[in-house]
Amino acid sequence: MLQHLTIRNYALIRELNISFHKGFSVLTGETGAGKSIILGALGLIIGNRADTQVLLNPGKKCIIEGSFQLNNYGLRNFFKKNDLDYEDQSILRREINTSGKSRAFINDTPVNLNVMKELGDRLVNIHSQHKTITLNDSNFQLAVLDDFIKHRALTEEYRQLYQQYRKIEKELNHLRENEEKMRADEDYFRFQFDELEKAALQDNEQEELESELDMLQNAEEIKSGLENSIRILDDEEQGVINRINDIESMLNKISRYHKDLGEIASRITTNLIDLKDISNELEQIDQNIHIDAGRLEEASNRLDSIYHLQQKHRVSSIRELIRVKDEIAEKLNSISTLDAEINSLQNEKNTISSKLEELGLKISENRKKAIPDFEKNIEKILQELGMPNARFHVQHSKLDMFSSDGIDRIRFLFNANKGVQLNEVSKIASGGELSRLMLSIKSLISNRNLLPSIIFDEIDMGVSGDIANKVGKILQQMSENMQVIAITHLPQIAAKGNNHYLVYKETDEKSTISMIKKIEGEERIQEIAKMLSGEKVSAVAMENARELVLHKN
Repeated sequence: MLQHLTIRNYALIRELNISFHKGFSVLTGETGAGKSIILGALGLIIGNRADTQVLLNPGKKCIIEGSFQLNNYGLRNFFKKNDLDYEDQSILRREINTSGKSRAFINDTPVNLNVMKELGDRLVNIHSQHKTITLNDSNFQLAVLDDFIKHRALTEEYRQLYQQYRKIEKELNHLRENEEKMRADEDYFRFQFDELEKAALQDNEQEELESELDMLQNAEEIKSGLENSIRILDDEEQGVINRINDIESMLNKISRYHKDLGEIASRITTNLIDLKDISNELEQIDQNIHIDAGRLEEASNRLDSIYHLQQKHRVSSIRELIRVKDEIAEKLNSISTLDAEINSLQNEKNTISSKLEELGLKISENRKKAIPDFEKNIEKILQELGMPNARFHVQHSKLDMFSSDGIDRIRFLFNANKGVQLNEVSKIASGGELSRLMLSIKSLISNRNLLPSIIFDEIDMGVSGDIANKVGKILQQMSENMQVIAITHLPQIAAKGNNHYLVYKETDEKSTISMIKKIEGEERIQEIAKMLSGEKVSAVAMENARELVLHKN
């Protein structure tokens, strides 16, 4: 229940503090005094979007704060789920800074707007004039019927499953699109992989082949150079080794005559050994080099294949080609994995679909069973509101697919006049009839699902006289189970309130601001008399006002 509302720097309100009470409260005042502005401010602390132009003084922030009594409304789990401190008397606050940025708080803990709205929807229902158009909305109509039935746990379970179903459906569509694309490329990927696999590439192979090919292509020149070198080194008559052998012998003979010649002879011996080793190695290399046209062609063809693959895949080494092959293998493997993933998701979707169908059928059966009683109750309230010939019918049919609200399609059909065919509400009801039909619906579901508070912004639109009196009685009856606040221009309704608040304007040389105060006694009689007769209040109007207040029950 709303206990207290504080508004600072909002629209025409500089600062306003107002306490509310149990039962039926009315707000009255001249058109434009600021009644709907107060509702707009209240809407901010129950999660409505903020208009950045709401600041009365653009240089200061706007603060809306509401105090609510929460005990006995089963909200502890909500606070626990959202990691909030529960208090029987909790405070919801909204701040809008000078740049238009909005912040929301529950018991001084910052929350996102969705959390505030979820709590607000369970605390206050605001019905403004334009809300009558929701009577034509199929989602609203289903929600009304479900509120009457009181199977929230069932519909919540269904909606959670439906969200899972839609999520899986979206994932499946995405995977199937990927699969279709990859299937189109699979043959090409397979060809590329087989080509690379068949090539049997080995790391460092290219470098070795390039070196071998270079040698094979120049084998004749290499052999010629080797043979000439060996002959120069090892020729029997003129070879370098034989000539150095002669030098070694001569130096050894004369070394006893000069102390340095022995050392030089030793160095000659060392070089001679190296030259003999070099000659042997050259002979071995020469023996291993063959002019092999077949191997030359084989190595050349192998390198051409490697170069072709590198050019095709736009790489420059065998290592990169091996990486490309591994990537293609992953793509081919992912196609198989994708099949398994799609099958798994499809099975999960089928399981959820079966559960949805089962829940949807239960919800649908509940709705079908409840419709006759729902229709009868609405027609009874409409008769109380001065519409004795009103007929109300709920047309029910099945959908071909799941929706967020189940498997049903609902249409409200209505007619206020005897002998006239039933039709959709929007096509047949006047403004006053719409107001009374909406009040009937709100009255009925409020008795079934107790909200702490309901607020009506001119629910009396299009009614007057005795009908206004009956509207007031229904609001009184509703207030026995919940807090009811009504903005009204009708004295018959204003007189029935347990609490009466007057919204008015104060103007000085610089500005106009909206104010509110609770009125009682003669001040209240005076206000109701104004509503009866206008600014000039007659004695008769005052007497009529007293009668209305005295006999409000």
